[in-house]
This record gives sequence, structure tokens and C-alpha cells, in this order.
Amino acid sequence: MNAFSGRLRASFCTLFCTILLSACSQDRPAPESATASIGRSGEEAYQAACHHCHDGQVARAPHRSMLEIMSPQSVVRAMTTGVMQQEAASLSTVERNAVAEYLTGGSLEAAAMAAPPQCPETMGDSFDPGRPPFASGWGFDPHNTRSIPDAVAGIGIDDLHRLELRWAFAFPDAVRARSAPAVAAGRVFTGSHNGDVYALDMATGCVHWTFHAGAEVRTAIIIEDWDATDPDPDPRLFFGDLLGNVYSISARSGELLWRHRPDAHPNATITGSPSLHEGRLFVPLSSLEVVPAANPDYPCCTFRGSIAAYDAATGEQLWQSFTIDQEPEPTAPNPVGTPNFGPSGAPIWNSPAVDAKRGLVYAATGENYSSPATTTSDAIIAFEMATGDIRWVYQATKDDAWNTACDLPMPQSANCPEEDGPDFDFGAAVLLAETSNGQDLVIGGQKSGKVHAVNADTGELVWQTRVGRGGIQGGIHFGIAKIGDHLFVPINDMPDGREYPHPDRPGLHALDVTTGAPAWSYHSPHDVCQGRQFCDPGISQAITTTSELVFAGALDGVLRIHSTETGDVLWSIDTTESFPTVGGGESQGGSMSGAPGPVVVDGMLFVTSGYGIYNHMPGNLLLAFGLMPDAQDHGQEDLEP
Repeated sequence: MNAFSGRLRASFCTLFCTILLSACSQDRPAPESATASIGRSGEEAYQAACHHCHDGQVARAPHRSMLEIMSPQSVVRAMTTGVMQQEAASLSTVERNAVAEYLTGGSLEAAAMAAPPQCPETMGDSFDPGRPPFASGWGFDPHNTRSIPDAVAGIGIDDLHRLELRWAFAFPDAVRARSAPAVAAGRVFTGSHNGDVYALDMATGCVHWTFHAGAEVRTAIIIEDWDATDPDPDPRLFFGDLLGNVYSISARSGELLWRHRPDAHPNATITGSPSLHEGRLFVPLSSLEVVPAANPDYPCCTFRGSIAAYDAATGEQLWQSFTIDQEPEPTAPNPVGTPNFGPSGAPIWNSPAVDAKRGLVYAATGENYSSPATTTSDAIIAFEMATGDIRWVYQATKDDAWNTACDLPMPQSANCPEEDGPDFDFGAAVLLAETSNGQDLVIGGQKSGKVHAVNADTGELVWQTRVGRGGIQGGIHFGIAKIGDHLFVPINDMPDGREYPHPDRPGLHALDVTTGAPAWSYHSPHDVCQGRQFCDPGISQAITTTSELVFAGALDGVLRIHSTETGDVLWSIDTTESFPTVGGGESQGGSMSGAPGPVVVDGMLFVTSGYGIYNHMPGNLLLAFGLMPDAQDHGQEDLEP
């Protein structure tokens, strides 16, 4: 059995230390702020009002493990003004606060910070109809290339010396920033750890409006396009939350238009960003059922990954297509006698790519959670856009069934499937590459460290290249990018306690998209961390490219801008430093990870920093950089005080 290093095992403990039910909950002390007031402790109040639904007895109720990675503020909001008002009616304010702190392990008092400043009324309705979005999806185009045209970006090699910080927005009540911003109409739309979605002023970072979702929003904010000549457009925004809800809200006002939960499973979540195409919204479904599987008394496992298609205007669900066509059935009980189920898993963690020419939607899947392993796990799948039917499947790794029980001692390992990993799923989205030699390739980067290119018509393998060593957190983790015949591949390869036959290669690597042949490699510097806790040199976050530049944020908290031709670092900034924030005060970033890669538009660069989960450095910043005037553009009198 594989063993996690102490560091990585500790990171998983932040997710499921209290899932071991009575064994953990009996020993876990209530937060000080909860016990300091009159009323039941958080544990007592939870047992009285909550556990009957959230410990697995009610199928549609989010499992306790989902609540534990929410912010304490989100849990309180759900009980006070959200969907759990009726269920929490018997709890006092003190008890609700105590439950939130008990579940999340966080402190309401410690996490509280001043609300970000609202835009002044003198700005009026600053929504600019003449500035529609340059892109409406996470991948910047339907093919998920994560490439931005130079004319849109407005930043080239010759401009880098003029980059300066314009503003820094500190997300309240947050230790991570996992939502990719969308830029349009002079605004920046972004989600947050505590479930708030903001419309920020692009120039100043002040808040035009705030929408309160049910839980953390880690997807990109998808914005509907409009005609720049329309004098009064009212476009919609789309996103998903941690509890598996998909939303549509007004981009102008933040008003809720519709909301739906496409999968009733208690551990269903939305991690990959929805994809919007010609009035249809394609929503990928994943789950965190691998976490409660660490409890030997948990009946593992019953979730199946899927894509759900919606009418974007009305919220009507048009179809849902599962990655495993067979519903889970009882299998042999685990070693402690708990019923097991299978097949399960094959979640879709990432944003689908859209192929309008073939009428297909492409997505890549994760591992199976329980035995038996299926032919659709760790795979690239082509779905019919109109019906959801599966056209073809390319499986990158066979017989990969794994959950968090596999790296624990008995009896906690009772739910580990017989395949026992290697947990080499696709965390990163696939892209559709139109190459100069006339090929159409669907390309996916896997946590194994391999890049796979398959024929878009048939799913047959065209080329395969090992770029990194691979590992539980990659290998390739959250996003590759392409422009022309250049494919850019970020590699994480952080230590995870396992032994691998290949050397680690954290950094940024370029391949020829037509053949998979290596072009150049940039190896991450190991001396930047200098012993800092939770600091690693690898690149986990999704990357972004223009014709000249590759923008890559690393787990060491440094944003680097590379040359597309050589990989050389042309500009960098350490985002873990302290920055003055909008509205006063200071805050700092941390590790840069997840799907929210950099966004470059109209001469401004937007990056998120902070990833306080899985043992990475916490932070809560959205940083906005712009170009200061060049000295040669001014007369001498302009340069004098």
C-alpha cells in the first residue's frame, strides 16, 4: 500500500479529520469562541439539529464532509438566511456560530474582516455596453486553448517593464482564491471562498454588487456575449458552487435568474467551469465522495460523473449524460462489514471543450472511487452536443480505482478498492487543437505527467509524451495552453511520499502540438522556497498564453511571465508579499493553484493568489496589474515633480 508523506497526509486530514464520526468528533474540542458563550457546544448543537441529515441519512442533503471545507461564514449564512433556515430554527445565534466553527475548524472572529468598499454612487451605472467580453468561457475560446489574441491582451514583451500593481482585492473570510475572473463592460466578475460573487470595477477594484451563493464558488464566472452596438444589453453570468448548484444571474445587477442542482448525490459538486455555446450551458459534475470513503462505516461509493446540458435562458435541463452508464450496485462488504457499491466515480473535474464543427463536447474524467474499474475512468470522452450520447472514449490509464482510504492504515483503509490507484485522473481540461498540418486533435494533460493527443473524429491515439514524473497532485494538474503549433505544459510533481520510476520535472515545458516532440523546458527554481512551510516550486495552476508570453503562477507564490519561444523568465513577482488592498489595510497571497489562471485584457493582468488547502500556502488576493506610462511618451516637463 502506498504511504503519504506527513505533509500530504496532513493536507487530507484538513478535509476528513472529522469524518471518522464518533472517533474524531468525541475528541475534537469545540472552538473557544463557541464555548465561551451560554448555549450548547457546536458538537451538541450539530448532533441535535443537523446530523440526522448530514451524516448520510438523507440522500439529497450535502454530506458533512462537504460542509467541513466551507468557510464558517458560509455555514452561518446557510442557517440564517439560506436554504437551512427552517432546519436551524431551533438553534440560537450563538449555537449556529458554534456549529459553523465546529464543522469547519475555523473561527468566525479570526476570519472576519472589513467588507470591501462599494463603488461610490457618483459612478452611477458604469456598465459599459461597448465593451463585451473577449471570451465567454474558462478556456477563452470554445476549444479551451487558453490563448488570448495580442490585440485583446494589450501586453507584449516590450511592455513588461511597465507593469505595475493597480489594485489588490482581498476576499473577505477566505484562505484561498479559486475562481477565474471574467472581464467585460469595465467590470471584473469573480467568485470567492465564502460564496460571494463580486462585480468589481476594472479600474479601481471597488464593488458594484455582490451575490451570495450557497457555498464556495471555485468555477470561473462565465459571461454571455452581446453585440457592442446594443445600447442596453442585459447579459447573464453562469457558475457553480461547492454544493453542486449551478446559477444564472444578471451581469448588470447580480439578481438571481435561475438556480438548479443537477445531481442529487450528497457529495456532488461543481469544480469545472460550465461551457456556454449558442444558448446551451454544459455543466460538468464531480464529487468529493473520495473523502467520506476514509470512514470504514461509509457505504462506498455511489456517485457517477456526468455532464448536464441546460437552456441557458430558462434553466431547463435538456439532458444529463453519465460517464458510467451502469448505476452502482451492491458489491462485497468491506473488511469491517460495511456494504460497498460499484462501479462509481469517473468525475469530470474540468471545463468541457466545445467542437461546433462536429457537434461534440469533450471532457476528461477522474478515477473510479470503488471497484470494479470501468473503461471510462481516466479518460477523454466525446459527448454528442444535442443529446449527450457518447460518441467515443479514449482511456489513458486502465484499472484506476482509488479513494482517500487507500493511504490510511486499517481499519480506515477498509474502503480502498482492490485496484488501489494510482489516482492518475485528468484534473486539467482538454483542448481542441487545429494544427498547421490539417489535423484536429483533442489534447489532455494527465496527473501521470503524460500528455495525450487523440484524433477528434475517432478518439484514436495520435501521439503521447511524458513531460513530468506525475503524482497525486500532478504531473499536470489544472490547465495546459496552446497557441499556433506550440503546446505549453505546466508540471507540478510535488513530493507525495510515493516512489516513481521517473525524475520530477517541476516547471513549464513546450511541445510541438503536431508531434508531441519537446521544444524547450524551464525547470522551476528550488531555492525560492528557502524552507518556507507549504511552499513548493511546481506549477499547478492553469496557465495562459499570448503569441509572445506565457503567464504561469506557481506553488511558491511567484507569478512568472515566460517567453513562448525560449521559456526564459521575462518578468516575475512574489505574490506572497504584503499588498495594500482596496479600501485600506494589507493582505497577502500564497500558493497559486487551481483553475483560475491569469487573465490578460486591455493592457491589464488579473491573477488570483492563495490556496489554503491540501497543504499549500493560504492567501486571499485578486491582483490587478496595468501598464504605467512609458517615459518616452512624455515630454521632459511631465517627468519633473
